[in-house]
Amino acid sequence: MIEKVFRDPIHHDIKVEHPIILELINAKEFQRLRRIKQLGTTSLTFHTAEHSRFGHSLGVYEITRRICNYFKRNYDVAEFGENGWDDSERLITLCAALLHDVGHGPYSHTFESIFKTNHEQLTVDIITSSDTEINKILRQVSDDFPEKVASVIAKTYPNKQVVQLISSQIDADRMDYLLRDAYFTGTEYGTFDLTRILRVIRPHKSGIVFKVSGMHAVEDYIVSRYQMYMQIYFHPVSRGMEMVLDRLLQRAQDLYQDNKHYFVKASPLLVPFLSHEFNLEDYLALDDGVLTTAFHLWSQSDDAILNDLSKRFLNRVPFKSATFSKETFILLPELQELVEKVGFDERYYTAINSSFDLPYDFYKPEKSQNKTQIELIYPDGELIELASASELVRAIAGESKGDQRFYFPNEMLASNSLDNYTLFEDSINLFSSSIKNGEIIKKDV
Repeated sequence: MIEKVFRDPIHHDIKVEHPIILELINAKEFQRLRRIKQLGTTSLTFHTAEHSRFGHSLGVYEITRRICNYFKRNYDVAEFGENGWDDSERLITLCAALLHDVGHGPYSHTFESIFKTNHEQLTVDIITSSDTEINKILRQVSDDFPEKVASVIAKTYPNKQVVQLISSQIDADRMDYLLRDAYFTGTEYGTFDLTRILRVIRPHKSGIVFKVSGMHAVEDYIVSRYQMYMQIYFHPVSRGMEMVLDRLLQRAQDLYQDNKHYFVKASPLLVPFLSHEFNLEDYLALDDGVLTTAFHLWSQSDDAILNDLSKRFLNRVPFKSATFSKETFILLPELQELVEKVGFDERYYTAINSSFDLPYDFYKPEKSQNKTQIELIYPDGELIELASASELVRAIAGESKGDQRFYFPNEMLASNSLDNYTLFEDSINLFSSSIKNGEIIKKDV
């Protein structure tokens, strides 16, 4: 085929050289990713973060393609044996890179927590189901090719090099989303020297390693990753919108059993999930637009809570938050009670969110049973784990970072309270006095 080029702000040219890849991009299940934001509610904090999982998936493919080319030129299995790259693995690697996120849905992680879906399992299902266009395209290679691609996603594929290119502590997925998310959020936190990393990466019988001479480029990647988590992915306002969304979906879930007719009429595409009886076809019908349309209709509901939470989400009215410690955790029931006194149902208007539990991970070298370690290789072939070689990485590795926050309506702060809440002035003032500089405090008796 004639080479197809997608213009991209991160990688400039994304080159498609194999007809199977182009067919996969054109498959309806992959095109659906155009309609799903990469960063979900983060676009309500960083207004240009409107990029899609489609663009990210192409970016992961492109980084993987470049690595395969580099490995083929410099580390061919014919010369390096078990520490070399077998280019017959190229197509399966590229397909897995392209399709690694195809199972994501709208506001994926919040949606999953309410409706008990699993985007990784759904990715495998989309690849292996005989009903999908993606499966039919992959079976053009061989009958068992879809299962092979799915095994890379599931991390059971026998070649560790292929698996680690797609999923490890420093993989094509993370490298693309850090650069892409930094670009579209208008920040510099996630930038690192991708060109240098792609010059020091190499295959090894144990998976993927990096030349020790490139340690500083890998350090830069680790620090950038850490900063993106703390400044972008853990941003309290984005999490405040996630909490509104979480409570909104939970209210819909709670109302469904006694109001099935309403939801069948107002949001039919969500009924399979409200009833917990969805299939793959139901899931593939979801995108950001489906949820937004439902929220618009719910904003006219007779149910005051569903109505209000829908408007808060649509009009970007995040819950406010305050951090708490082990010592101040005991004050949360008292604060929830004050929220109730002001007229908000604490089940839907308060939330506890821990950034430690968010679906992003830090580099933790002591968790060898869970994470693939980043290994540096000396010229003589000896390997050393990154944190053992780098004081900088060691300083931020192996220790959880983040915070725990208590979320509540912004009306609960005296400075934000509206005239129609003057009746509850005492409760609001008492609530506000428990928070100082964004932290819940113990008041002097």
